[in-house]
Formats: sequence, structure tokens, C-alpha cells
Amino acid sequence: MRFIEALKLRNKLFLLFLLITIGLVSIGVMGALNINSMKKNIDALYFGSLVPVIELNEILQVYHGNLTTVIYKTKSSQISQSQAVSKIDTSLMKINKHWNNYESHYKRDIEMEYVDYVSLEIKAINNYFVKIMKAGIAGKDLKNISTVTLEKYTTRINTVIQKLVNYEVEIAKHERKMFLQKYNKLLNEVFTVLVLIVLGVLFISFYVFKSIQNDHTKLESTTRKLKRANKKLESVSYTDALTSLHNRRYFNFIYDRELKRAKRTHSYITFMMLDVDYFKQYNDAYGHIEGDAALKSVAKVLKDTLKRPGDFVFRLGGEEFGVLLAGTDAKNSANLAQNICDTIRSKEINHSNSKANKFLTISIGLVCCIADDALNEEVFISRADTMLYKAKEGGRDRYAISTDISEAKTTLIQELDENKTSVYLSA
Repeated sequence: MRFIEALKLRNKLFLLFLLITIGLVSIGVMGALNINSMKKNIDALYFGSLVPVIELNEILQVYHGNLTTVIYKTKSSQISQSQAVSKIDTSLMKINKHWNNYESHYKRDIEMEYVDYVSLEIKAINNYFVKIMKAGIAGKDLKNISTVTLEKYTTRINTVIQKLVNYEVEIAKHERKMFLQKYNKLLNEVFTVLVLIVLGVLFISFYVFKSIQNDHTKLESTTRKLKRANKKLESVSYTDALTSLHNRRYFNFIYDRELKRAKRTHSYITFMMLDVDYFKQYNDAYGHIEGDAALKSVAKVLKDTLKRPGDFVFRLGGEEFGVLLAGTDAKNSANLAQNICDTIRSKEINHSNSKANKFLTISIGLVCCIADDALNEEVFISRADTMLYKAKEGGRDRYAISTDISEAKTTLIQELDENKTSVYLSA
């Protein structure tokens, strides 16, 4: 059975199909052979016993129903002598025909002696009727035929043929008995062979099915492992290795999806662009290891502050972060931005080279609006970048927010920025 385990799933299925096919073909062949054998037995029973009996009875019928009747009708002048001669001749031809047919059937050696005896008796009585026929042709009066002699011949031939009929019936009974015995034996053999074939096919099929099931189980296990691995790979591909936040690639996916959703439902959409103040100077003063630790701290503040299902936090690159909020209006978005600035400052991460504060701080550019079909994706991000620049111009460690993002007013906003942009400074 090891070779089955070594087969591939496709080959195992083919093997199973082949086994079932062989089993069905074997059953069909055996059934056909046995039916053919049964047919031969039935033929032997029918043609070996039934037909001979019919032929013998036909002979008796001719002797008693035809020849004897013709003689009696002639004696009573019911028919003419010429008619009697013709009927006798026709009846004798029928008798010879039936007897020849009977003799042509298969006979056992033990039967031939009595068959030859019956043949002599038939010839004797036929000669008797031939003499009557010749006498009629010669013009002799057939009314003088002795009825005693006629009865003697017909009774004798009846006795002789009846014994042969009885013998044929006994032979038929014997053949039927032998046929039933052979049939029952054959039936048992066929049943036994078919059971063995079915059990063999079932056993091997069970083993093949079991092997297929094991392969399927292994395949499912491998598939689950592969899914987990793919999920991990997908997570890695969408996750920033340093901060464990979503990366720029995932941002591109989520940003497009959430913006379309907000447009469809005409709901609020908020985007924050965050930048660590004077981060290059921080790396120069404390080294890149401390710089990485500072980025992790900022990432933790963002994750702890923004926990709703519709809040997404990204590291867009270097010291730059992004926040995408769904369903948050301008006031709440501004409060969140203020809270983020305050919380990061409260961490009191020393930054001696910062011109904004002795501790590490961030600046936030914030845009918030109700999305509609006129909202341009690129303009939305561009306004956040503009607001970040405004926050930095205002002294950093603060956020700047804009709520007018329609594409038609973009140029006006850039030209009259002081009038169209609200800038909130942190305390």
C-alpha cells in the first residue's frame, strides 16, 4: 500500500475510478457468462424434454384422431374409399415427419435401445395402414377391415409411445432437478465472487479514500499555514517595521477607500499630517538609536489616542506621520490634534536643539470637511501639507486646521490664506 501513499491526489482519484470500473466490468462479465450458461440449461430443458414430448403426443394424436377415425368413417360410409386412402397417406407422412424430428434430438446411449424398439413398432403399425391404403387403391371394400385388429394395433402403439412419453417426462423432471441444483450452486458461486469483488473494491477504495482524506487534511493544513503566512506577509507589507503603524502603502489603499466611502455617504473626513519638530537636530544631538526611540514614542501616543475603528494611523516616512479619521467633525478633530500635541510634549523627551520647546514636540496640519463628489483627493492631501507648513510657520508645537477644501476655491485659499484658514495655536 505504500505505492498508493506515494501517488499524487490526481493519480489516486484515477486509481479509484479504475478499481470501480474493473469491479463493475467483472460483475458485468460474470453476469453475462452466467446468464448465457443459464440459457443453455434452459434450452436443454426445453428442447431436450418439452419438444420431444409434444412430438410424441402429436404422433399419438394422428394414430387415434386421424387414422382410426378415417377407418371408422369408411366402414360407416361417411367418406369414400378414395378419400380414406388420401387421408391415410397424409397421416402416415405426418407420423414419419414427427418421428424423424423426435429421433433427431439428442439421445443418450441408454435411451437408444428403447427408441429403436419404438421405431420398429411404428414401422409395423404403419405397414398395417399401408396395406389398408393399398387395398383401397386396389378397389377392395375397406368396410371389411377388422376393428379388433385396428384396436389391437392402436392400443399397442399407444402403450409403446406412452411409455416413451413418460420416460421423457421423467427425464424432464430429472433435468429440471439437476438444473436447479446447478443453478443454486452457480448462484452461490456468483454471489460469493461478487461479494469478494465488492469487498475487495470497497477495501481498496476505503484505503484510497483514506489516503485522499489524509492528503486533503494535509492540504487544508498547508492551506491554513499558507493563509497565515500570507496574512503575516500582508501585515508586514502594510506595517512599518520600526513603529508597527500602517505604512505608506497601506495609507494609499485606506485613503482611497475611506474617501470614496465618505463621498458616497456625504460624511466628515479628516486628514492630519504630523511632523516631529527639528527631528534632524534631534538625531544629530542624540543619535539615530534615540531618534528611533523618539519615533516609537510618538507612534505609541498616536495609537493610544486614536482607538476607534474609523481611526487610522500611518507612518508616511522618516519623522512624518499621517492620521485619517472617518465621521469626525472639525471641532472634535481639532480637539484630538490638540490632545496629541499636549500628550507628546508631556512625555518630556529632552530636545536641547529644538527652538520650539526644550522637550520633543510635533506640528500638525489638519484638514476636515464633508466629502462630496467635488472633493479632489490630491487637493485634500495638499491642503493638509499646507496646514502643516502653517503650523511650522506659527512656531511649531501646534496644529493648523482648514475646513474649506473645495477644488473651485483652492486658488483663492492659496492667495487669501489669512482670510480662509483658521490657525489654532497650542497653549
